[in-house]
Amino acid sequence: MLVTLIAHTNDPEKTVAAAARLCYSDAHIATLLDGMTPEKTAAFLQKLSDVGHASPIEHASFTFGIEGVSRTFLAQVTRHRIASFSVQSQRYVRLEDFHYVIPPEIDAIPEAKARFIQAMDADAAKYLDIVKTLEEAHTKTLMEQGLPEKEARARAGKKANEDARFVLPNACETKMVMTMNCRSLLNFFNLRCCNRAQWEIRAVADEMLRLVYPLAPHIFAGAGPRCLCGPCPEGRMCCGEQQAVREKYAALKQEVQQNG
Repeated sequence: MLVTLIAHTNDPEKTVAAAARLCYSDAHIATLLDGMTPEKTAAFLQKLSDVGHASPIEHASFTFGIEGVSRTFLAQVTRHRIASFSVQSQRYVRLEDFHYVIPPEIDAIPEAKARFIQAMDADAAKYLDIVKTLEEAHTKTLMEQGLPEKEARARAGKKANEDARFVLPNACETKMVMTMNCRSLLNFFNLRCCNRAQWEIRAVADEMLRLVYPLAPHIFAGAGPRCLCGPCPEGRMCCGEQQAVREKYAALKQEVQQNG
């Protein structure tokens, strides 16, 4: 799994503070950034946090490249609706030798790992066999309809990929570009940094937090699972490790600051 920060709003905290300043003063757009020192920026951001005014932080966004994750991860991350996604297509990209994600619990048990790999190899063989069968059938039909062989094969290949992909497993690797604004990111961290989140999306969330924190430390000061700033909201489903979780994210942010 690899998470890369591709782009972000220039000076995100100053941008957010300027938007907040407009809400609480008679400032004009042309002079909105005048005198916006780091100290004033921090003060505006603290005010937003204190009063729970979250809309101004939507003006800053971050774009990530995410690869080496499973289609299972994809199904989870796209539940975060206030975000933008561009995902590698299994319809247009033929997976001649698809890569896959092995869950740690399976990887830790040799017998389970061996059976898992065997299943992946079988899926890969079935996928390519179905692709070939469909491609030949579609090519024949299209040529009978009058298309030249080269064009018929090109169209047939896309049609074959479209249906053959149904045999591919959830473990199949994918890659994507994802953009979220800061408000959505805070919600994402609340839910996906939690110990009860699935291991893969939790690992991605932690890496995303590592990347954005040094660029907007005031905005993301309390970022992480919801138990960082209050009682665990999971009730009887609580992991029971609140103190360890708080120490983990305090250490993560301290490490990022020191290395920043």
